[in-house]
Amino acid sequence: MNNISPRQLGVFVQIALLGSVRAAAERLYMTQPAASMALAELERQLDAPLFARERGRLRLNPRGRELLPLAQELLERHAEFGRRGREEGAALSGELRIGASNTVGNYRVGELLGAFVRAHPQVAIRLRVANTDAIAAAMLEHSLDLGCVEGPVTHPQLEVRPWRDDLLVVCAPPDHPLARKRALKPADFAGARWVMREPGSATRATSERVLSQLPPGETVLELDQIEAIKQAVIAGLGIACLPQVAVTDALATGRLKALKTPFLDLRRKLSMLIHRQKYRGALLDAFIAQAGLGR
Repeated sequence: MNNISPRQLGVFVQIALLGSVRAAAERLYMTQPAASMALAELERQLDAPLFARERGRLRLNPRGRELLPLAQELLERHAEFGRRGREEGAALSGELRIGASNTVGNYRVGELLGAFVRAHPQVAIRLRVANTDAIAAAMLEHSLDLGCVEGPVTHPQLEVRPWRDDLLVVCAPPDHPLARKRALKPADFAGARWVMREPGSATRATSERVLSQLPPGETVLELDQIEAIKQAVIAGLGIACLPQVAVTDALATGRLKALKTPFLDLRRKLSMLIHRQKYRGALLDAFIAQAGLGR
């Protein structure tokens, strides 16, 4: 009969998430030999390896990918058992791994996490900021508990719940010819020089949808950070579609001007991603309820 311990499962999960025994040992406050022994014993009891060794890093093999969500669930249920065994009203504790796309992670992090952190100070939040495609991929790999994205995601294993409305604006430096026009029309954008986000980001997808409604222009720069795009536009390198929440300061100080484009639909939805197969204990349920996503 297998005698797999929470310690072994914890080592397996952390190696899967971090890619090395050393990093997992540091996260779990263990020595590296102890973590190596725990993994070796787990693989011996399962009579199968869980990782492939690739250039000094450990990558989950098919068996490991199959077992990772089960190991995470067992650890979460173990923690849940301890919480429920304590007296009623005991404070939530543990770790919550949240992914946020750039607009949310850089400009709405207080709105996303503030109320929960204040209500549950003993919970450790690990926030990963990346573009929408990367957050969705991490959700599918079970390396995140929940994702908050600004772009459309369609996958049968991911539940998408609307969270907030968001708005983009077309921005230009104040001395740009388009910024000096009183009434813009689509034809005015012919040949415009655009600064764009990288492929895979939701802002890029929205920008491409907007550009499809305008005469052809030229993409002069592709950058992977909203702040970098904002500075490029301020420097006069082009115009860009940017989240309104990201340019409030630059608009207020006159470094940027928002072009009036009533002929363009610049609205979008921010959404939460929840893996349909993920076990939802008290910790995740509390976050979902705090975000107003409960059903």
